[in-house]
Amino acid sequence: MMEVVHVPEIVLNSGYKMPVLGMGTATYPIPRIDEFTSILVDAIETGYRHFDTAALYDSEEALGRAVAEAIERGIIKSRQEVFITSKLWCNDAHPQLILPALKSTLGKLGLDFADLYLIHWPISMKPGPVDFFNFKREDVVPFDMKGVWKAMEECCNLGLAKSIGVSNFSCTKLSQLLQIATTPPAVNQVEMNVAWQQQKLLEFCKEKGVHVSAYSPLGSNGASWNSPIINDIATSKQKTIPQVALRWIYEQGASVIVKSFNKERMKQNLEVFDWELSTEDKIRIRDIPQRKGYNGEMFIHPNGPYKSVDEIWDEEI
Repeated sequence: MMEVVHVPEIVLNSGYKMPVLGMGTATYPIPRIDEFTSILVDAIETGYRHFDTAALYDSEEALGRAVAEAIERGIIKSRQEVFITSKLWCNDAHPQLILPALKSTLGKLGLDFADLYLIHWPISMKPGPVDFFNFKREDVVPFDMKGVWKAMEECCNLGLAKSIGVSNFSCTKLSQLLQIATTPPAVNQVEMNVAWQQQKLLEFCKEKGVHVSAYSPLGSNGASWNSPIINDIATSKQKTIPQVALRWIYEQGASVIVKSFNKERMKQNLEVFDWELSTEDKIRIRDIPQRKGYNGEMFIHPNGPYKSVDEIWDEEI
C-alpha cells in the first residue's frame, strides 16, 4: 500500500474536527458510477479523508460506494475515518423540505449522518427535481433565511448532520444569519484562490468563529490564477504551480476543496503541508489582479428576489 500523507485538521466551532484539504466531486459529464467509485477509492487510498459532495453534483451514491469499498478493502477501518460534506440545493431550501432532502442525501450515501451539511446558496427555487441545467430564472423565489436555518439546526439536533454551515454567503448575509442562529454556521464555503483572495470575508469569518473553506482553489470560469508570480514562486521552491496556489490558501487559515481525478495530481495536491511560503512570496501574491469566476448571474431575474449580481453579494464583489 502506498505511503499516505497525513492531512492536518482544524476544530470547527461545533467542536468537530475537519481535515483542511478535501476532494471535490463536482464534475460534468459525470463518469459512470463504477468508474467514479473507483476514482474515489483511489483518493482514499492516496490519503484523502475529507470528501465534498452535494445533491446537485449527483456524486453522492458513488461516494457512498467508495467509502463502503474502502472499509471492505481495509484502506480505512471505519466510516469515522472520513469526513463527508454535502449540500442542500436551492429547490429544497424551504423549511419543510430540508430534513427530507438530507435524508435523501444520506440514503444515497448509505450513511447515518453527514459530518457537515451546507446551504449551497442563499437562494430558494420552486420545489422540484434537482437540475442545475434546466431551471428557469423565474423559478427563484424569496429565501426564508430564518426558517431554512431553523430546519438546518433541527438536522443537527437529530444527529443527522454533525455540523451545519453555508456556502456562497457574503459578510452581510452571514451577519444576518448569525443574528438569528441558535447554532452558528461552522463553515462558509466560498470561491477563493490567488485570483480571488477574499480578504474581507476571511477577516470577518475569523472574527465570528466561522471557518472558511475554499472551492475553485485553482480558479474558475477563466479567472486567471496562473500568473507569472505563481510560476516564479513555484520554480524557486521546486513545487508545481497548483501546489503554490493551494499552500497560499492553507496559510490564510482556510481549508481547501481540490479536484483532480488523475492519480499523480491527487498525490501532488496533498503535498503542501511540509514547506512554507516566505513573507516576500505572500506580498507578491497580493499583487495578483483579482477577478471572481462565479458571480451567480444565473439567479438574476427582473421580477425575482435578486435583480442584480450586486444584490446576491451585497456589493461585496
